Amino acid sequence: MAGNLQKEIEKIKREILSLGAMVEDRFKKAVHAVRTSDTALAREIIASDIEIDELEVEVEEECLKILALYQPVAIDLRFLIAVVKINNDLERVADLAANIAQRIKTVSGATPGPFRYDYSPMAEKTGLMLKMSLDALVEMDSDMADEVILMDNEVNAMRNRAYEAMKTAIQKAPDQVGQTINLYLISRHLERIGDHATNIAEEVIHLIQGKIVRHGV
Repeated sequence: MAGNLQKEIEKIKREILSLGAMVEDRFKKAVHAVRTSDTALAREIIASDIEIDELEVEVEEECLKILALYQPVAIDLRFLIAVVKINNDLERVADLAANIAQRIKTVSGATPGPFRYDYSPMAEKTGLMLKMSLDALVEMDSDMADEVILMDNEVNAMRNRAYEAMKTAIQKAPDQVGQTINLYLISRHLERIGDHATNIAEEVIHLIQGKIVRHGV
């Protein structure tokens, strides 16, 4: 019985890491679409979101099946609960990558307005948070997870700077407010991806230490 449980847990580990790799790929493609204004790539990201959704449901169902069949305790129970939560965070990151792609698709062909904001540093920081949160899960490294949590304020500050740039652009060209807001919303999506990476890091800490660190607890 215990041996079967461990086999199922190893299978879940492979599935959640596979999902993580797919989500990271979608994120990188979305960032590339922003950098290059590649509408074909944006459409590809949006169309492929269903694949992530299906895998997310599959992973959750597998976790619930293991909980019902084996009634795990201690670290195994914490692991399965963490996977259910991380699974949801990863699906939301993929949704946000699709949202970023949608912004690029929406403003495609429009005359460039006064909104100017370099998303490269914010995308790089957010991507690093996502990668490190997943690496912390693989390596069971709570110190790395702590680093991810500390980065979140930096991403929030970048989002605030984008907001100020948006206000200035709207004052300069009120007739292009739609385009300006669509471009600004990229920063909101990136900031939310950082939040989900932080959530994953917090779950890793709980998994390793049995300590809840959400909301500064």
